[in-house]
Amino acid sequence: MAGNPPHAEAALSTTAPSLPPDDVGRLVRRLYGIEGAVTPLAGERDQNCRIETADGTRYVVKIGNPSEPVPVVDFQIAALEHIARASARLPVPRVVRTLDGQARAATVLPDGRRCTVRMLSYLDGIQIRETPRTAAQRRAMGTLLAQLDHALQGFTHPAATHDLLWNVAAAHRLVDKLDGITDASRRALAGAFMRRFIDHVLPRLGSVRAQVIHNDYHLYNVLVAPGDHERIVGIIDFGDMLHAPLVGEVATAAAFHMTGNPDPFEGPAQFVGAYHAALPLAAVEQEIVADLMATRHLITVLISEWRAARYPENRAYIMRHNPAAWEALAQMADMSRNEARDRLLTEARKGTANEQHH
Repeated sequence: MAGNPPHAEAALSTTAPSLPPDDVGRLVRRLYGIEGAVTPLAGERDQNCRIETADGTRYVVKIGNPSEPVPVVDFQIAALEHIARASARLPVPRVVRTLDGQARAATVLPDGRRCTVRMLSYLDGIQIRETPRTAAQRRAMGTLLAQLDHALQGFTHPAATHDLLWNVAAAHRLVDKLDGITDASRRALAGAFMRRFIDHVLPRLGSVRAQVIHNDYHLYNVLVAPGDHERIVGIIDFGDMLHAPLVGEVATAAAFHMTGNPDPFEGPAQFVGAYHAALPLAAVEQEIVADLMATRHLITVLISEWRAARYPENRAYIMRHNPAAWEALAQMADMSRNEARDRLLTEARKGTANEQHH
């Protein structure tokens, strides 16, 4: 197996900028003419800060990873502007222009590295991970993701096909990371799912739909109203977006609903059922969506174990999805591919059956 393209790993291998809040404040004042209090926000590759003005207006400023290619930043900006035009009701951040009308700017870090600066509107809401999970909430998430993907249909950009390790459709590129798993039983578990991907998923990927997808639609990146945890008010973090198989979008998002129920498939089935009702999955996509859900957990453990060893200071953030991913792989290891597929599609198929009866 070939290794990863160098730029695919670069953004995960280069430390994020870490300007002091006062410097961030001055930068925002100079570029945007906005005066406000600066609060750091979590991030893996970029430095993200919330800016709050005296009248309570909030923004997010993103100081990009120096290794992030500028065309990729332009791609993310163009996608947000496309969504705003295609479906103005979707709760996504809006791009804020600089004083001279630009969608992004540049700055030089104290160590001499150049990086991009951009600003987005701040979406108020509670991360779904802070709320109790319900079936209605999962279905709302599935429906909204289908609406987002529908809005992104037909959107293209030269940088949309950039390399990204967080692409379930390219999991085979992470084969060399299996050696980094020190526990022998876990290494064997991950190896079995890697073989499943290479044998059963990879040959089918040429025949599925591909488009620009969010690719990171999980419980940290979806916001709900404080008084109504089933009303979604924000979709954030478009940093993992790329042009890839649409079924990978569904599988990636469904993977995060496996915890919290005695039956690990109950939550994902509710999510996939709602997505499928709004944007139906084709037969070949239904055939591999459960395999790709397992693949998302596989790449989570491979990337997080590799990165935590390299960046122990950011270990807690890097490893936040790791325990659930190992648990999910262990749960799926005991069943056949067909059983996993059928359990994941329980609600999607129920909906199809109901339609046939009407």
